[in-house]
Amino acid sequence: MRSKMCFFLPLVFMKCYLVMGRGIVLQEKSQATIPVATLSPPEGNTTFIDGTTWCVALAGVSQADLQKALDWACGLGMADCKAIQQGGPCYEPDTLVSHASFAFNSYYQTNGNSDIACNFGGTAALTKHNPSYGKCVYSTSGSVGSSAPPSLRKHNQSLVWSKLATLLLLLYFWI
Repeated sequence: MRSKMCFFLPLVFMKCYLVMGRGIVLQEKSQATIPVATLSPPEGNTTFIDGTTWCVALAGVSQADLQKALDWACGLGMADCKAIQQGGPCYEPDTLVSHASFAFNSYYQTNGNSDIACNFGGTAALTKHNPSYGKCVYSTSGSVGSSAPPSLRKHNQSLVWSKLATLLLLLYFWI
């Protein structure tokens, strides 16, 4: 029985390591995909004193760079891009700048409103002017529902570790 435990215990630890480290690997890939240079620390909310900020695409940047940043935001960045799909409330105007602005803002709002969350390789900037129009509503930090708040993510991590501890205790008493 001890040999079973010696075999399964490293597997359990590896599983927990992979589950816990998934976000770190994704962050490393995201930083490698689109290099970002920041002039200020990424910590903290960058909302203006008198209101909220939004992240929008810069007009006049390279279309290729903008397309790469949009693809990253809707792919690895996991921004909510449903509204800019054909038939969605933010599909029109069907322009790269418009679609990128919506995707960039979605990513920015779900990732803590930090300066680094609104860079996209230099293709985006913060604004305090609400870019919403018609039925196309740009989210704010209080209105984004697609991402769990940080306290819930911490809860999920502690849940993984508590399950691991329970499993180890069961294995100990089983053997």
